Formats: sequence, structure tokens, C-alpha cells
Amino acid sequence: MQPAISKTPLIDSGDVATKRAEIKQHFISTYETYESLFTCLINDDAYYLKPEPLRHPLIFYYAHTAVFFVNKLRVAKIISDNIDHDIESMMAIGVDEMSWDDLNEANYSWPSVQAVQNYRDQVKDMVLHLIDTLDLNIPIQWEDPFWIILMGIEHERIHLETSSVLIRQMDLQHVQSQTQWTRYSKDHALVENTLIPIREAVIKQGRTIPSNTYGWDNEYGQLETEVKAFKASQFLVSNHEFKSFVQDGGYLDQQWWTEEGWQWCQYKQAKHPTFWIPNGDNWLYRSMTEAIEMPWSWPVDVNYLEAKAFCNWLSARNGKAIRLPTEAEWYCLYEQTMSDQTPYPKWQKTPANIDLAIAASSVPVDMFTFGEEQIADVIGNVWQWTETAIDGFKDFQVHPAYDDFSVPTFDGKHNLIKGGSWISTGNEAHKDSRYAFRRHFFQHAGFRYVESEQQVNQTFNTYETDELISQYLEFHYGDEYFNVLNFPKACIDALIPYVDLTQNNRALDLGCAVGRSTFELARYYQQVDGLDFSTRFIRNAINLVEHGEVKYMIPTEGELTELKSFNLTELGLGDKINNIEFTQGDACNLKSKYTNYDLIFAGNLIDRLYQPKQFLDSITERINPGGYLVITSPYTWLEEFTEKQNWLGGIKVNGENYTTLDALKDQLKTAFEMVALPQDIPFVIRETARKHQHTVAQLTIWRKRS
Repeated sequence: MQPAISKTPLIDSGDVATKRAEIKQHFISTYETYESLFTCLINDDAYYLKPEPLRHPLIFYYAHTAVFFVNKLRVAKIISDNIDHDIESMMAIGVDEMSWDDLNEANYSWPSVQAVQNYRDQVKDMVLHLIDTLDLNIPIQWEDPFWIILMGIEHERIHLETSSVLIRQMDLQHVQSQTQWTRYSKDHALVENTLIPIREAVIKQGRTIPSNTYGWDNEYGQLETEVKAFKASQFLVSNHEFKSFVQDGGYLDQQWWTEEGWQWCQYKQAKHPTFWIPNGDNWLYRSMTEAIEMPWSWPVDVNYLEAKAFCNWLSARNGKAIRLPTEAEWYCLYEQTMSDQTPYPKWQKTPANIDLAIAASSVPVDMFTFGEEQIADVIGNVWQWTETAIDGFKDFQVHPAYDDFSVPTFDGKHNLIKGGSWISTGNEAHKDSRYAFRRHFFQHAGFRYVESEQQVNQTFNTYETDELISQYLEFHYGDEYFNVLNFPKACIDALIPYVDLTQNNRALDLGCAVGRSTFELARYYQQVDGLDFSTRFIRNAINLVEHGEVKYMIPTEGELTELKSFNLTELGLGDKINNIEFTQGDACNLKSKYTNYDLIFAGNLIDRLYQPKQFLDSITERINPGGYLVITSPYTWLEEFTEKQNWLGGIKVNGENYTTLDALKDQLKTAFEMVALPQDIPFVIRETARKHQHTVAQLTIWRKRS
């Protein structure tokens, strides 16, 4: 008999009194179910063991979910005081196993189990009091206090599942079976997996505020995907079906594995799935608290790397294009087979092995089928790995109370799992939920495969976190501050009226940094080369050409950051990207190919060169007759960039002031003429939310004599 657990409440309708009572029951049900899970540990000593070397012992997770309530309520300024500072500081941040070979051997002075239980009891009383007394508005929205309460509840639902996985990884001598956490007891006759046609569709994803239930930040926004027709396996891959891969030496043959997968396989010395236990010539299966005779009809539990290797092996064996489904393909499967099903949380009878409704384990892969096609386990049983690395949708926003829930996973290394498992409750059971883990991570997760010739195109989703690069991304593409116009755009807008655009074949943007002025020049010139000495700057500019967007974190204060993103199309810069080439190079030592330009723009470059005179001498020959050299600079000469004897100006010559503009006139007068009066163009660079650099550059335009 599994513990009865409440469904996540609808938050867009209902009267206040009823909704308050419903949320209260949702909290109590979650809190008590979580505590009951830990009765599967045989004694207090088991709380301090590490079944997974890359994660904390279970005492941490027993406290962590209660600590989360306190810390998020404080961040949201709903409460002002700690309950237990020591526990809250120690148990606040978990271990995201970012690398399978990066062991954390840090020592902690963990509190006793009783101390943690006392703390949990205090937190429970506090949250119940808040539920009784906080203002409650319907619909409940992001900024409402009850959103934070729901956040804490759903966070504990996540850890209900992840903690059960850790218990499953613990040595059997430290766990015990409990009647409220009973596994399924039957093994069905084996079924043969077949491929079922799934129709093409346009999949629209993304929730809006107000939503009908609580959702995590990555679920909100918009994404539309055209999915071509494909075939999907009728069943999840069972232990029996996966056995063929094991017997064929799949874990010993590098050809089936990705580079990351083979490194993991070698490191772990893996020869079979983690929850399979060799038993002579046979196998046992590790459920959460027992080792039982292998249930061959149950789904295999593997990580992404193993699932991917199996697909590669099966593809070669069958001569078909076999792979894991994408997130959008999973939605195609869902929409084609589940249209007659009432979605969570409105269902009256649970239609699958999900939401703790059936057993504290998997069940046979043919037990729950859906639609005319009788496709099994579209939801439930085990999570299904996908080929899709998680990313935010268009208009994605971070919730200010939990800014590191999703963003750390937007790195191209965390793949989405879909459909939920037997212990997925609350938001995890919702069809719009989006959870992602590192590819070596173990969850109650397996997979189904698809046959499709459609290539998987991953969205570029790395967030730039280098502080200097992020600062320049904001400077070039972000907000304008103190009513000062975007500087790279303002420079190009200022020079265009003074140049002859009948001569517009080639332009060079020297010192282009992250490329905004290059994109602006491409509005007017048929080919634009962007060049910068810094490969870090150029990498971001190239990423923009290839992917059209960049996401970055900028500091607000101290270690706090703000997530920003921009899209070239939205900025009106996406039309001419084929006219642009970004490369790394030294402005004082340019390759011979950088020549025959109608315009060279040197933005805030001249006072950062180690040989500015040499630069001016050499650049003359690279400009066509009648072409232009445009220079901007605040003339901030510093010896860390340019030795003083090489400064163009800002010095005394024969006892008189000699400015950089004086030097430019002297240096360029033979080959160039100034075609407009110098212009002052201000710019603001944001350092933090409350600190900005306000600078004024001077722009001069020089035309090469014919």
C-alpha cells in the first residue's frame, strides 16, 4: 500500500477558503510522505552514508527540503528570521554532480537525526501558520507569497524522487522494506517491441502566467517546433530487450558509445546496468529496498549515455535510423495517444504507474497502454531520456526567489527526461514539466526509441558567465542606461551620413569585441570582416552568427547575478549575417588578406594598441582610394596597454599640450582628409546594478585621398 499523496492544486480558480485548505493538505501530504520515505533506512547510521560519492549523505536531503522553505521565504521577505542558522547554512546547497569524475570529499559536521527532525517540526509549524495567515489571491501568480509556499512543496516532491534513488543505490544492509513503500510483485510474459507510426505535427510548448498549476521557470515562454512523421517503439525498452545489448558485449565495445559515454563507461568499469546484480549465470534486480529475481518485463533503468549506446547498437543491427526521441517528439507521442485522457491533476483515476498510485517500483512495460495504437507508458513507470538538451523558451524569465533552478542546466550537458516515473508526483506528473539531468545521472529513468531520418538540431544554449564578456555583451546588445544610446550602433549611425555608399563592397571592423558594430555595418556594406585580438570576444561573435542569440549572466551585487539574453532578429540584425566573417587577429600585425576596404572602423581601439603609429601607417594601404578610416576613442592612454613613448597624444611636445586629435591630424594628413568635425559620442558600461562607467569617446572620419 503506497502512501496516499495529494495532487498539485489548481491555482487559477476556486474560492479562497477552499483553496487555503487544499494547499494546507498539499503541504502536509508532501511533508509527511517525504518523512515516511526515510523510514526505509534501517537506522540513524544509514543517514550519514554516501550511496552516491558525488552527492551528500541522506541526512543532508532530510534537512534540505525544510531548509529550502526557510531560505526562500526569507529571500521573498515573507519571514525575516532564521530558525536554525547552522542547519540552514549547512543544508542549503546540494551537490549537482556536474562531473562523474570530480569527487567531493569535503567533511561536514552533520547534525543528529533527532536535531534535524526537531528542525523539520519547527519548519512545519511555521509553514502551517503562514498558510493560515498569509493573504491569498486567486489566481496565484509569481509574485504572490503562496507561490513561494508552492515552490517549497514542489521542491520537496522533487527530492522525494531523488532521495528514493539514493536509497536504491545504498547497500542493502542499510535499508529495510516498509509496507507503505511496497514494490510491484509480478513479472509479465515478454512482449516484442515494434515501431508504431506517429504523425507529423506542429508542437507548441510553453505555459503562461497565470497558469492552472504551479510551474518552474523553464516551463514558461514560447516554443513552436515542426516535427516530421516518425516511428516510436510501442514499449519502453525492457530489461529483456536491453539484455541483448549486454550479451553482445555492448559495454565493452567503444563503437556504440559517444566520447562522453565511453569515458564514463571506462571510469565506472560498467559492464551492465547499475541496478542489475550478477548472480551466477543469472541476474538479480535492485528495487528501492530489495534485490529480487530479475523482472525481465519491467523497463530497464539506465542513464542517457547507456540509452544512447543501445540506440546506436540497435541502429547498426537493424539498419534503421534509431535514436532517442526529442522533447517535441515525445509531445507528438503524447498528443496522438493521450487525447482521450484527462490530464494531471484533473484525473480521477490515475491512468499509469505514476503519482505513487500503483507501486513503489516499476511494473511490466505492457501494463498501461494508450490510444488506438496501444502505445505503452507514454507517461509513468520510468522517466524517458530524450535527445534534447534543456534550454529556456522564448521570453524565459528567472524567478527572482530561485534564480539558480534552471540556468545552471542551460549548458548543453543536461538532457530532458519526460513522462515521469512511478514516484513522480505534483508538478513532476504534469505533462508540461521540464526536468533535466547530466547524462551520467541515475534517476528512475529508462527510454523508448524512435526511427527517424530527421536530424536532431540542438538549440545553442550555453550561458556566458565570464564577467568581462558578459559586460561587453550587455554593452553591445543589452539595455541602454541613463538615456545614453547604444554606443556601437550610435557610432555607425553617426558616420553613415558622411560616407559615399556607392562604394560599399567591403568594410573592416577592427577591435570589434562581441560584434555589434560589425552587424550594424553589414546593413550598408556587402562584406564586413570583424576582427578582435581576444578569442573570447570573437567566440561570442561567431556564436551569434551561427545561432542568432546569446544568453549571459551579469552581476547585480556581490555574487548575485541577473540572466539576460538577446536575439539578432529582434534587434533587426539578422538579415545580413551571411555577409559577415569574424576572426581573431592583431590590428598592428594584420594578415595580407585584410585589404581593399571601402571603410575601416576602429572603435575604441587606438589607445589600446601597443604600436598605434605602426597601426596608422599600415592601415593606409588597406583602404581603397576614396575609402574611409573612422576612429573612435576616449583617448585613455595607459602604460599597461601602450608604453608611454608610443602614446600618440596626451603628452607635452616642446613644452606644449599635444592631444591625440593633434597627433591623428599630423599622422594622417598626407594620405587622408577629415570629412567632418569630430563628434563626441558618450557610452555607459554597466559593471553592477548600481555601478556604471560613463565615458565620452570622440569620433573622427577620414577620407583617403584618390
